[in-house]
Amino acid sequence: MSGKPFSTPPYPPTISVSDFDLAIPEEQVALLKHLLQLSPIAPETWENKQDKFGVSREWLLEAVEHWKSGFDWRAQEKEINSFPQFLAKVKGSEPDEEFDVHFAALFSERRDAVPIVLFHGWPGSFLEFLPLLSILRSKYTPTNLPFHFIVPSLIGYGFSSPPPLERSFSLEDCASVMQNLVEGLGFKDGYVAQGGDVGSLVARLLAVNDPNCKALHLNFCQMSKPDSVGDQDVSPEEGEALAANAMFGQLGIAYAMEQGTKTSTIGLVLQSSPVGLLAWVGEKFIECSDQTPSFDVILESVSLYWFTRTIAKCFYPYREMFSGSQLGHGNPNYRVSKPLGYSWFPKEILPSPKSWVSTTGNLVFHRAHTSGGHFAALEEPALFLEDLEAFVGQVWK
Repeated sequence: MSGKPFSTPPYPPTISVSDFDLAIPEEQVALLKHLLQLSPIAPETWENKQDKFGVSREWLLEAVEHWKSGFDWRAQEKEINSFPQFLAKVKGSEPDEEFDVHFAALFSERRDAVPIVLFHGWPGSFLEFLPLLSILRSKYTPTNLPFHFIVPSLIGYGFSSPPPLERSFSLEDCASVMQNLVEGLGFKDGYVAQGGDVGSLVARLLAVNDPNCKALHLNFCQMSKPDSVGDQDVSPEEGEALAANAMFGQLGIAYAMEQGTKTSTIGLVLQSSPVGLLAWVGEKFIECSDQTPSFDVILESVSLYWFTRTIAKCFYPYREMFSGSQLGHGNPNYRVSKPLGYSWFPKEILPSPKSWVSTTGNLVFHRAHTSGGHFAALEEPALFLEDLEAFVGQVWK
């Protein structure tokens, strides 16, 4: 393998795994800057002078200017490449299907290290978890790290393969690929799945369907209020979060409906304009975070989507959502009998209370925090890691 610290898998992989370093060609970086120079921004309106109708024109102007003159992609690329990354050839759920799956990882040399697989959502990516990996590699060495952390890019995201062109692709299909990845890396004695947003559904599918998945940790569990749960079962803090985010369910899901019902149109539009992509994705980072992330954090993610040309390839979970799929945390068919952990962050856009989540599985671990939002691993990596360490310490046998 690469020779970077934490880069040696504990078992000989049974799938093809090669080292990966991010290296966007200079002509693509130059083309992005050229497009930013040419891209006009809409004139001022009453709506775009405010924040309540999406991103403001003022924010977009400042963000674009920073993208052109302040943001250093090569510096971001260097930091990303300081983490071990790999590209694996992984079988899909259909005969003769094979996907490239990109993943970052920190592998331990300890024989008793616990494998933990972290699944991102949209508009996130594997980048969400790099602050957590940074804490880990500062806190531990390869010889004493008590975990193996594997951070895949879901199919259609980052440097993983896109969904097939010949058929409809689902999160069930994606989870099957991820299961084959983990098995191919040699983790047949068990692992813990963790997920947020779209990744929470992938993680739940693994917990339900893969015998080798021994436990599930979530920081997102979108669901309707169960009939069996009363208002008295909701804490004051949870009630406040539900009330504060009630409008999101009415006025905040237009993006999801567009991505799920006019998937082709929005994908074509966003991949045609870096400024349009920044407005669309930037809105989610602003709206769904406890504190607005820096321009650099947002632009790193937007640049990744732009350079990999994946924005049109990653909407299939939303298309599935609006096509009658029954997949969901509240569906009893996906109840988890294995140990379930749940970390609650108050600024989560859909902050399900503990009593709701407990109906979806064998909830044995719960922590409520006073800060943090939808991108919990990115916003509060230290708290996120503390929860994971405590959960795994409690349930891993």
